Parts: sequence; structure tokens; C-alpha cells
Amino acid sequence: MTLVRYNPWQEMNTLQRQLNRLFDDVLTPDNWAEFGNLAKVPAAELSETDEAFHLKLEVPGMEAKDLDIQVMADRVAISGERRSEIKEKTRSEFRYGKFSRVIPLPARIQNTNVTADYKDGILNLTLPKSEEEKNKVVKVNLGEATA
Repeated sequence: MTLVRYNPWQEMNTLQRQLNRLFDDVLTPDNWAEFGNLAKVPAAELSETDEAFHLKLEVPGMEAKDLDIQVMADRVAISGERRSEIKEKTRSEFRYGKFSRVIPLPARIQNTNVTADYKDGILNLTLPKSEEEKNKVVKVNLGEATA
């Protein structure tokens, strides 16, 4: 009987080869049209100040009329469509088509006072916090320490 030393890295190498083969099969030049659909949602950035939340979304190549923004007290829903202008068969990595994204907010806002700005492919939303959230004080009770 022959003893063979176990090498755990061999299994990792096998897994890597299988994943590479999978991606090579999926992303062949025949499937380039599907490549652009791998990531359909725009990137977002949410920051907070004492007065408001500031939401930025990356939506390059779109016009403001192609965006639909709905603001609720606790979330923002954004949808839109980037239409292709290519008439001939072209290999493209650009993303075309419809997208939809709902971004939950960590606190309630005044959805009637939201301001928006769209410039250079970046959508900026200023979402003022509700008065209740600005003045909210939470009391924390420390129980008696148990030994």
C-alpha cells in the first residue's frame, strides 16, 4: 500500500481552476451582451450630519428625466433606465437597461423637504431628518452589576 501525503492547497488549486473555467465559459465573446447585466444597481453612498442624510448615487450616462425617485419617511426608492444608443453590433461593457434600488434610511426624514441635484452622472439627495429624530434622547439604564 502506498501512502500519499495530503496537500490541502491542491484542493484550493482545483477549486480555482474550476472557477476560472466557469467564468471563461460565461464571459466568452458570444455572451458579451449578458456581461453588462451582471451589475444592475448603481453604487450609493450615504452620509449623515446632525440635520440631514446625504445620499449620492452613481448613475452616469443618464438624463434626469430617465430617473424616478420616490422618498418615503424611512427609505428612498430609485429606478431608471439607461437606453443603448448603439445601432450596430458592438462589444460593450457599458450597462444598459432598467434598474431599481431601495435604500433604507437609519432614521425617519421629512420627505416633503427633500432636495435633489444631478450633475456629472452623480445624483445628490439631501434628506432632512424629522424633528423627532433630531431631538431624540435615549436614556440607557444600567442594571445592577451581578458578581
